[in-house]
Amino acid sequence: MALIDNGVYVHGRRVETLLNLDDTSRTLGAIGGIAWIGLYRPSPQEVHSVAREFDLHPLAVEDALSGHQRSKVERYGDTLFAVLRPARYRDEQESIEFGELHLFVGPDFVVTIRHAESPNLAAVRRRMEANPDLLAMGPEAVLYAILDEVVDEYEPIVAGLENDIDEIEDQLFGDSDDDALSRRIYQLSREVIGFQRAVHPLAGMLEWLRRGSDKYRIDEELQRSLRDVLDHTIRIVERVDSFRAILENALTVQSALVARRQSEASLAQNDEIKKISSWAAIIFAPTLVGTVYGMNFDVMPELQWTYGYPLAIGAMAAFAMGLYGVFKYKRWL
Repeated sequence: MALIDNGVYVHGRRVETLLNLDDTSRTLGAIGGIAWIGLYRPSPQEVHSVAREFDLHPLAVEDALSGHQRSKVERYGDTLFAVLRPARYRDEQESIEFGELHLFVGPDFVVTIRHAESPNLAAVRRRMEANPDLLAMGPEAVLYAILDEVVDEYEPIVAGLENDIDEIEDQLFGDSDDDALSRRIYQLSREVIGFQRAVHPLAGMLEWLRRGSDKYRIDEELQRSLRDVLDHTIRIVERVDSFRAILENALTVQSALVARRQSEASLAQNDEIKKISSWAAIIFAPTLVGTVYGMNFDVMPELQWTYGYPLAIGAMAAFAMGLYGVFKYKRWL
């Protein structure tokens, strides 16, 4: 069942709990107050039923049905339509799971359409019901409480991202697999960008709501609460922006370290090749001399010469020592 809760509140206290949507408007007309309707992954038919009940604007209903909206707030007459992107951090996968929440806030009703487990709107409702004075401020107070919950649920995500970045910084100069580390930095950068898209519009939305507070006679205490949520949002935005900058720098450093390691490996390989080539040349010199005397010709100079053998051995040694000295001077050996 998509209908999670449907309560009618008068002076901040619940007076009715309705089991279907058709009775909501009739009840409001009879006793006044505000209705707070919570839906979870409703069908298109259920969304259209709510739209008919509260005369919601077709464009807002279309957005609610299509989903996959960016965070935004729009006004259609005396009804606000807001899209929020709640999120939660999954420790096991070290990733962020994003949701989507649609809100219709009218003069005497609030409709929430939730498409994910987050945020915990049941907890928001309990807190509001425990504070009748706040709930008595009207639908705008419910909107404030939901915004506050969404922003509060961003804090564990910020902490999780900060921990992941600390791990990456430790791995940068440690013994880690370069491909795995580069892939993790890239994936974490994508998570941060997605989180930015969810958080960044909130600051503008809250500022827009704050500017319209006087025009729509929003309680002064509620205005202060909205400013507090705005300040909290700005702090999160700044931290998330710094995360993205850190990850971009980390990816640059990782690329530089990989290039340096490859260069060092190439230099080491060149040194080995030089050493092998040098010893091959040194060995080749005496081999050349010895090969001449192994040609087995009958008529050959110095074959019968008394000093031929020591001269050949001396030539071999001289060639080898000469080449060794040259290669040593060039630091090939």
